[in-house]
Amino acid sequence: MNKPTHKTKAPPKFRSEAKEREFWESKDNDATQFFDPAKTSAVTFKNLKPSTTSISIRLSDSLLDGIRQQANKLDVPYQSLMKVWLTEKLREAAKE
Repeated sequence: MNKPTHKTKAPPKFRSEAKEREFWESKDNDATQFFDPAKTSAVTFKNLKPSTTSISIRLSDSLLDGIRQQANKLDVPYQSLMKVWLTEKLREAAKE
């Protein structure tokens, strides 16, 4: 059994999720007091989806038709293709 690298405190009890969030997000609070780093492990949230926001964008009919035609050729939804293209362009711009 691993010995703690330092003495840890028990986390406080909270009346609500909001109070708990406030506690852990406080700059005055050091979370390392409550957890032993030697006992931590990495986790993966397989079903966690990033937050999304709907937007409205005006495109010319010809541009939208071209995007839809390309999406049909690739057999993907046109909005998904637009997201891929925007992501690729953003990555390119970030490299500059």
